[in-house]
Amino acid sequence: MTTEETTITPAIESEPFLTVQQHILQEQKRFPGASGEFSWLLSGITLATKLIQAKVRRAGLTDVLGAHGEVNVQGEVQQKLDVYANDMLDHCLSMRESIGVLASEENEHPIIINHTSPNAKYAVVFDPLDGSSNIDVNVSVGTTFSIVHRPFGEGTDDATSWVLQPGNRQVAAGYVIYGSSTMLVYSVGYGVHGFTLDPAVGAYLLSHENIRMPEQGSYYSVNEAYRDSFPSKYGEYLDHLRGGGLGRKYSSRYIGSMVADFHRTLLKGGIFLYPPTDDHPSGKLRLLYEANPIAFIAEQAGGQATTGQQRVLDVQPESIHQRTPLIVGSQVEMDTFKTMVCG
Repeated sequence: MTTEETTITPAIESEPFLTVQQHILQEQKRFPGASGEFSWLLSGITLATKLIQAKVRRAGLTDVLGAHGEVNVQGEVQQKLDVYANDMLDHCLSMRESIGVLASEENEHPIIINHTSPNAKYAVVFDPLDGSSNIDVNVSVGTTFSIVHRPFGEGTDDATSWVLQPGNRQVAAGYVIYGSSTMLVYSVGYGVHGFTLDPAVGAYLLSHENIRMPEQGSYYSVNEAYRDSFPSKYGEYLDHLRGGGLGRKYSSRYIGSMVADFHRTLLKGGIFLYPPTDDHPSGKLRLLYEANPIAFIAEQAGGQATTGQQRVLDVQPESIHQRTPLIVGSQVEMDTFKTMVCG
C-alpha cells in the first residue's frame, strides 16, 4: 500500500490520522457506481497541488518569481508560477480516464482529453494559482477547483457544454491554500473538510473535520480603495457594519488573494465582498473557476453566496471565462446584505 493509502500515526501522537485519500474513498461511496474512479480523479488534484506547493516554498530560491512574459486570455500578465501550476494540473489530470474535459483560467479553450469515451464522466475546471500577483511579496496564494458530471442529451458532444453548467450541478469543489501551511479544503456535497499537508510524510491529513462557518463574525473583507466606484448601497452596508448595526463593530481584513480572504471568512465568519465597479460592472472574479467552488464550499459550511442579484450557484454560465460579482459569508451578515443591498 502507498503512504497515502495507510493510516499514519506520527510518533508524537497517540491517535491515528486520516489521509485525504482515505477520506475520499469513504466519500465516494455516496456516488453509486464510482468504483474508485472518483478517488483516482481527486488524487490527480492532490498530486498536482503538492508539486505546486513545493515550487511555491522554493519561490525565493529558484527562478520562478516574476512575470512569464505572456498575457493570458483574461488580459492579465502571466506569472511564472501561473504557468507552472497550470502545467502541473493539466498533466496530472489528463492522465485520469474518468475526465473528459479540462478548463483552466489560463487557457482560452477547454482541453479535450477523451470526452467521447464512455469512461469519461467528469469535467474539471480550475484556477491554477489564485492571487499569483502576490507571490513576489510572499503573500498566501491558492488553487481552486470544481468538478461536474458530463452532461447527457442533445448537443453534449461539444466539450464546451460539459463546462457551461451552473454551480448547483457541481459534484465536488474545493481549494488549496499555500500559506503558513498548505491546506486542502473540499466538499462532495456532504459537509466541508480540511486537510493539512504534513511535509514529513507527504500526505494531506485530516485537520479540520466538518467545518462550519460561524453564524456571525467580526470581520469584513473588501478592497475599499474602489469604494467610490461601488454601487451606493454597498457603501451604506459597509457603514452599517462599521457602525455596529449588527450588534458589534466590524474590523476590516483584506489580503488581496481571494482564497486567503475566503479561508479566513470560512473559519472565523464575517463577509467577503468583490462588488461590481464602474470599470467592471459585471464583476471581476471568474464564475466557473472562482465563484462557483467558493460558493459551493460556503453553502456546505452553512454560509451563503450571492452575485448581488441571485444565488451564485443558480447562475447559468454563458461563456467559459464569464465574470461575476461575489459576496459570500456568514448567515447574519449575508441576510443583512440581501435586505440592504439586494432589496
